Amino acid sequence: MSEDQEDRSLRADCANCAGLCCVAPAFAKSSDFAIDKPAGRPCPNLRADFRCGIHADLRERGFGGCVVFDCFGAGQQVTQITFGGRDWRAQPELAGPMFAALPVMRQLHELLWLLTEAMRLPAAPRLHDRLRDARAELRRLTELSADELTALDVDAQRRRVNPLLQQASEAARAGLRRRPDHRGANLIGRRLARSDLRGANLRGALLIGADLRGADLRLADLTGADLRGADLRGADLADALFVTAAQLAAARTDETTRLPSSRRTGQSPGAAPPPAAGPAAPSPDGSPSPDGSPGPDGSPAARTAATRSARRRPRGC
Repeated sequence: MSEDQEDRSLRADCANCAGLCCVAPAFAKSSDFAIDKPAGRPCPNLRADFRCGIHADLRERGFGGCVVFDCFGAGQQVTQITFGGRDWRAQPELAGPMFAALPVMRQLHELLWLLTEAMRLPAAPRLHDRLRDARAELRRLTELSADELTALDVDAQRRRVNPLLQQASEAARAGLRRRPDHRGANLIGRRLARSDLRGANLRGALLIGADLRGADLRLADLTGADLRGADLRGADLADALFVTAAQLAAARTDETTRLPSSRRTGQSPGAAPPPAAGPAAPSPDGSPSPDGSPGPDGSPAARTAATRSARRRPRGC
């Protein structure tokens, strides 16, 4: 697979997906979703062609959770490869297996995206062979059958890949003398306007509602950082590491925000909702959370829930 093909495979392509993200997860009525919806039931906004009927107005209609989610191309992989183009409407017996395969595939695709990003870092050429091998192994796993996917230990794959990603991050940030370490830190609502966060380790940091206006985040590692409602107006993220389109969609930006290029952030259509199990705390090592969901949009209620979640579960260490 060429690099261009790899890029395309890791971007959501709703035209080649059977609307899996609009059916498989549950919605909980909240600041994220305007309705309650049980897992496995189609969202009432899902059209017959598997497209969202209110895609252009999701935030205004109370479905902000859909805007900030990215499947990293897992939806079309499950639909077109795992199930050979079949869908759950034409063959209802496929619904359960398809919906069970989606979250596993999404985690694999997110890890693929992170490895691909790491390979693009100019300071990490000595890791390229190992990164390429790890990516090839994950790509092989994405071709497993539905039964094999649901039996896969994705956490083991994350533990295998994460040290490589951390090494790539360290190499990219090594030239900076001052590198603040906020890995896994609880920075909810913190006033960080115009802060010098160049090269900062923000893996798994909780930055919900943080004031980052004018902050310098060049070469900051934002792997798994929770940016829901963070104010990034005027901030410089041009060279930030491992920042996704979903993270940016969850934050507040404007024309003065310096963003990574569209190629690096994947530019997902943002039409898929995360599971409604509540806000996800980062993994202990700052890697993406198991469900990969950005969670709510940073409203006061969401911040309170996230704070409770952060107190219950370990963050980055």
